[in-house]
Amino acid sequence: MYDIIVVGGGHAGCEAANIAAKMGMQVLLLTMNKKNIADMPCNPSIGGTAKGIIVREIDALGGLMGIVADKSHFQIKMLNNSKGPAVRCLRCQADKRVYPKVMLEYLESNPNLEIKEGLVEDLIVDDKKVTGVILSDGTKIEAKIVILTTGTYLKANILIGSKNTEGGPHGEGRSNELSNHLKDLGLEIIRLKTGTPPRIKKESIDFSKMHEEVGDDTYYTFSHDIKPQYKINEQQKCYLLYTNAKTHEIIHEHLKESAMYGGYVTGVGPRYCPSIEDKVVRFSDKERHQLFLEPESIYYDEWYLQGFSTSMPEYVQEELVHSLSGLENAIITKWAYAIEYDAISPLQIKPSLENKILENLFTAGQINGTSGYEEAAGQGIMAGINASLKLQGKDALVLKRNEAYIGVLIDDLVTKGITDPYRMLTSRAEFRLLLRHDNADLRLREYGYQVGSISREQYERLLNKKENIKKLMEELASLKLKITKEVQIEFNKHNILVPRQTITYKELLKRPEINFEILKKFHEFNYDSEVIEQVEIELKYFGYINKAYKEALKLQKIEEKQIPEDINYQKIRNLASEARQKLETVRPRTIAQASRISGVNPSDIAILAIYLKKEYNHE
Repeated sequence: MYDIIVVGGGHAGCEAANIAAKMGMQVLLLTMNKKNIADMPCNPSIGGTAKGIIVREIDALGGLMGIVADKSHFQIKMLNNSKGPAVRCLRCQADKRVYPKVMLEYLESNPNLEIKEGLVEDLIVDDKKVTGVILSDGTKIEAKIVILTTGTYLKANILIGSKNTEGGPHGEGRSNELSNHLKDLGLEIIRLKTGTPPRIKKESIDFSKMHEEVGDDTYYTFSHDIKPQYKINEQQKCYLLYTNAKTHEIIHEHLKESAMYGGYVTGVGPRYCPSIEDKVVRFSDKERHQLFLEPESIYYDEWYLQGFSTSMPEYVQEELVHSLSGLENAIITKWAYAIEYDAISPLQIKPSLENKILENLFTAGQINGTSGYEEAAGQGIMAGINASLKLQGKDALVLKRNEAYIGVLIDDLVTKGITDPYRMLTSRAEFRLLLRHDNADLRLREYGYQVGSISREQYERLLNKKENIKKLMEELASLKLKITKEVQIEFNKHNILVPRQTITYKELLKRPEINFEILKKFHEFNYDSEVIEQVEIELKYFGYINKAYKEALKLQKIEEKQIPEDINYQKIRNLASEARQKLETVRPRTIAQASRISGVNPSDIAILAIYLKKEYNHE
């Protein structure tokens, strides 16, 4: 018997299996095709707005996505670099061939992890407790816990125009019966949709008609533990292009032939990553839409047309692609398609990602209603950690909304549910100034060490970083800058107002026009760039950060007000009927979580609080 079986070798499955094995569990990873482990059927990139911070958080907790991306990308850049630190995020173009190879090497080097090929079509369940899986050939494999990370393979259908083909991404097989059996066991099954754009043969592209997009000239890594693995001047280029009036005309002319608008799609598509025909219809006031051409691999001659997802018939896709500047003679190597698949309602999941109906069943990734590699991986690492903690007889690790984007993601899923595939956005995080790219390790690495997913060596580096941040803060507070002739000349050179009197470096650095590069003219600072960056952000945004911490502290006090598991909402008088229904469905853990449920109003929360005080002596 295994401790944990992870079903599915996508980004969620890789993180779940790896972290559980790192924590000492005996883990079996079951995948339909070993060659598709950590596959990238859609965009060959890692990170992006908000998503890049999730990757940093995964790394801070001991996961793999960040370090594998660092070892396999051919272009990287910091998005929103000219804006505030709350929205800065890394994004890289990962090599579609190299990324899965590096991931598999890490998984195979884990002594507690075994990988087998097999199609899971049912669960072994005893009195509402999952005790293993049943493969399509009837083989039974027992385990104490099962983690489902099935991606888009549950009853998947590929849609191109009016053509509807059973199968997963790349024409792979699909799981035909598992979602039926989950439904029979009491889980609510929902139907979702996503899609992918056409791939273009490199030799048929006229890049001269497009705008070059190059990587940054500063070295970056997602991982907190390794140095950059690339050379700045060897990064590959991407290209920017736009749709035009002709493109939009073709879409309107053939709209009814798309799977989506022709009535062939039953699943709900992603609101924040719509198909090109959906963009043109929904945003009819826009004359053009931005697209990117991105190489999929340095070993392939296929390029990915980012932003051009569609379910139009092949001949219409060809017309559409040829309408774009630089793609007049483009050769399409793979047609775009939409894919429908089954998922479960995330309202039936606990914050630990364990199922509420079936004990010892955890789920992560697109089966929970999310879209994106990073969202899947973030859930995967938490499912693996919490499954392991449960087997160790310990409390689950539930990240708060002010602690991690992963915490926001999971809280949104289990509290609000979904109506379309969930995508993480910075706007979803009310404490985004606290949840930055630069401080992921400071926020989460302590948790990783506590649960056993971070080594002592990694933890020592964290402690050393914290100590150096403290030392630099003290140094800046004690150092004073005298306003000499030399100082006046230097300030005037940079058009900076000269202070009237001696001032501490700490106060000086709070000024928006002053940075460490200027301070270094007058004093030598022997600290790592990460420490300097952290101190500069903390000082410059002190007022905003302090306010956010105070708000987070208020939330924490409400989060500590637990709601008993055995509470009967039917007994609470004067609750609105919708609130009663939502509370019964979600079964929130705390008053704070209850307040975030859609349809539960402040008046309902007040009534609930009074009831808890009366019946359970809540303060």
